[in-house]
Amino acid sequence: MLLLERTTTRAAAPVEKSTPGVLFAMCLALVLVVASVSAVNLALPELAVSMGASNTSLTWIADAYTVALAAFVLPLGALGDAIGRRRVLLAGTALFAVASVAAGFSDSTSSLIVWRAVMGLAAAMIMPGTLSTITAVFPPNEREKGVAVWSGFAGAGAIGGLLAAGALLDNWSWRSIFYVTGAAAVVAGLAAIKFAPETKDENPHRFDLAGTISTVTGVGALVFAIIEGSERGWTEPVVVISFVTSALAFIAYYAFSMKNPEPMLDPRLFRRRGFLMGSITVTVQFMAFLGFFFVALQYLLLILGYSPLKSAVALIPVAAVILPVSTMTPRLIKWVRVNVATSVGLLLLTGGMLWIATLDSHSGYLPFLAGLIVAGAGIGITSSTGTSLIVTALPTRQQGVASAMNDTTREVGSAVGIALMGAVFTTSYADHLPSLAGLPATAATAVQDSAAAGLAVAEKMGSTQLAEGVKDAFMSGLTDSLVAISAFLVVAAIVNLWGPKKLPESPGA
Repeated sequence: MLLLERTTTRAAAPVEKSTPGVLFAMCLALVLVVASVSAVNLALPELAVSMGASNTSLTWIADAYTVALAAFVLPLGALGDAIGRRRVLLAGTALFAVASVAAGFSDSTSSLIVWRAVMGLAAAMIMPGTLSTITAVFPPNEREKGVAVWSGFAGAGAIGGLLAAGALLDNWSWRSIFYVTGAAAVVAGLAAIKFAPETKDENPHRFDLAGTISTVTGVGALVFAIIEGSERGWTEPVVVISFVTSALAFIAYYAFSMKNPEPMLDPRLFRRRGFLMGSITVTVQFMAFLGFFFVALQYLLLILGYSPLKSAVALIPVAAVILPVSTMTPRLIKWVRVNVATSVGLLLLTGGMLWIATLDSHSGYLPFLAGLIVAGAGIGITSSTGTSLIVTALPTRQQGVASAMNDTTREVGSAVGIALMGAVFTTSYADHLPSLAGLPATAATAVQDSAAAGLAVAEKMGSTQLAEGVKDAFMSGLTDSLVAISAFLVVAAIVNLWGPKKLPESPGA
């Protein structure tokens, strides 16, 4: 411990003057990771038509990235603590660039899903080092501000990715998104080389192989079961086995970790109310946030008929709310109890979701915008407070663990949210379609597979009635998925009332 404190002091002192550079480099790398979660969502209608992707395949294309990121972010965060966070981050940007270009050359949904998963693995190498580098380098009196800015970019970065993707899709095909993302990964790596110092834990733990295997298995099996359950049926043996496998994997993780003197993530940390409540808040927030983007973007593209760029621009108000609210929240919680602020933030997010759930295919953009603004305010509050609760619950020497846990909760929430809302949407959409008895078999299959393909069939046939039926079925799926995720938000808001009333003055205090 004494050695660590001496090392940390020596590393931090000469770097303090360049903390803006560190913040820039780390936020750039963060935006690369976050933007790649959302950017592909704009291309889903094109993929549905050009590659014949079903709703389930589209869910996997969106979620393969977040599943890999969620499954590996914790062990790779621990690896960065051991061998150097910048070193692992730079390796991640290199792999990210290669995988992105390879994804752009994909000629089938299967290969695209595989390369999206590799991108997620690379993102898991990048993301833990962003927050842990900021908390390690920034002096205590500036750390809270650095975390707040990081949280703001984590939320607003998704909108930036959508804007870039929209501009590309208005001029080129979906492949251009991956080529440009590969170039952006190179730029992020160069920025890290230029501005970010190397930081690591001077007394790293041994690599927890059993913990890694069990967490990867648990997260992967859970998301597989949710996505495939909507396609194959919830009682199918493979789906039931996947749910059971996930549960057994998490039980095994707990058992192994309680016996391991140096576990990857000590389950006993969840006895700290701040750590537990922060983890719950971030997980549920990103379940709603990324799940919402997965289905709501298609509302703009398919129901309102917006172009990809116009759809992205239509979401700018969310970023315009999230970033300033996130940066103002540290001042807010000096006057309002943290548990109250967090619960209010989750309820605002719930209100925005439920308002959008009341829309129909003729509601237009302005009512949708009203829900976005309310939800954005909730995201800004919960993102900042949730991250701060996790970070301040652990001492400085464990900030790598805190960062990795923050990233894990975000990505597990994202992966489960996309899977859950995608599954509810897929089931509800299919259940609410009009009778397709008069259509040729291939056309009926296309309509059942996705709303984008259904509207393409309706346009080709010149059937206004079929187009309206597909749109109504889409809105039923959107409504049901938003109501489902809102239930989780309400429960989390209630639970958070038992959270800490104040943040400690510094990590571990």
